[in-house]
Amino acid sequence: MKRFRTITLGCRVNQYETAYVREALLVSGWEETPPGGHAGADLVLINTCSVTAESDAKCRKAVSAAAEQSPNAEIVVMGCYAAAAPDLLASYPRVSEILTDKRQLADFIRRRGWQVPRGVRTFGERHRAYIKIQDGCRVGCSYCIIPKVRPYLSSRTEEDIIGEVAELARLGYREIVLSGIHLGHYGLDLIAAGRKNAPQRLADLLEERSAAPVSGRHTLASLLRTLVGRVPEPRFRLGSLEAVEVPDELARLAVEFPDRVCPHFHLSMQSGDDAVLRRMKRRWPSGPYIERALSLRRMIPRVALTTDIIVGFPGETDAEFRRTCEVAEQVRFAKIHIFRYSRRPGTEAAEMKDQVPEPVKKARAAELARIAGRLRAEYARSLVGSAVTVLTEERCGTAVQGTCEYFLPTRLEGDFPLGVLQKAEVTSAEGETLIGRPLPSSAAGI
Repeated sequence: MKRFRTITLGCRVNQYETAYVREALLVSGWEETPPGGHAGADLVLINTCSVTAESDAKCRKAVSAAAEQSPNAEIVVMGCYAAAAPDLLASYPRVSEILTDKRQLADFIRRRGWQVPRGVRTFGERHRAYIKIQDGCRVGCSYCIIPKVRPYLSSRTEEDIIGEVAELARLGYREIVLSGIHLGHYGLDLIAAGRKNAPQRLADLLEERSAAPVSGRHTLASLLRTLVGRVPEPRFRLGSLEAVEVPDELARLAVEFPDRVCPHFHLSMQSGDDAVLRRMKRRWPSGPYIERALSLRRMIPRVALTTDIIVGFPGETDAEFRRTCEVAEQVRFAKIHIFRYSRRPGTEAAEMKDQVPEPVKKARAAELARIAGRLRAEYARSLVGSAVTVLTEERCGTAVQGTCEYFLPTRLEGDFPLGVLQKAEVTSAEGETLIGRPLPSSAAGI
């Protein structure tokens, strides 16, 4: 029996795509190597990321290490860095194939003689499933290479998604994360395909959605409502979104179905200063972002708002950084993912003047991290006394720890099955971690 192993760098979409090929191998009779069994692999699949220069370096290191650890294996490289630097990767030892376009995955699987899976059935040791529903980005932020390596907008149909979600629910997954490269653009290509002159219609729709959310069929809101109505068991969490791409229609689902739609929105901000946002070529200034975030806070009790922020973008002054900190305080984020700006070759920002020195970036990141830690602890304390539902994920001594709908780690004393939704009352908070007392109602779904 032939054996394989996989290496995944980067986002949830990459994790899903790796799982998709892994599924093809398993149903085609391959065996996955056990942890540490690198030398016995006949095939190594590496899914790469290219979001920063550091990501590129990690990818090159992973390919080199795979050749050393699995000397008898062929290496297949896919993902964003494969699209950005195919010739370089092809020169590495034992690399037999480079997949530069994720739309090639099904053809790649067929060409190898493997069975094309209908969907992903397992995510390794994870108790949460990631479903890719959308691919591609055309926004063109000045710091980002992704529109160059994933330029094609592509959305899966409702029926395709429903089928995969229903199977995952049958297999016991109780939380499913809907993910995409630009999740807010879900459905635009499906809408455009039904109209004459589809390429032009897609361009028009991109402009329309930049101004205001598009409503009706083939939207994220309509998809989520359909999923809740047709697949009864799991709860759903949304991946990263732009704040202005969250219409009331979508937000209301978290109010209408509190046990099914997590009241958690990850709203990518990057900076709170308008001058920095212009240099980043972000589509909206800070005002609409703040307005939408505060509107969601008014609509959804205890909503968790999380974000990404880049510090040290070229030309960022102390005053511009302070403005970002002020916006973070104003919105009161439940979590901030902080990134020090990294020059990414091939992007406009890499050639900008006034690159911020690394010590300044590091100091700003540390200051923002202190603010983020305080805000996260304050948010955790605000949930004390409330009821939450915890996806149980790991055992910690006599307790079980998991993640509640508000995207906070939550610890429960007692012996519970893993991978279930357990209701609990929050009795205290230790930093960002909630401490809960299980409520009498039984775990929801095993």
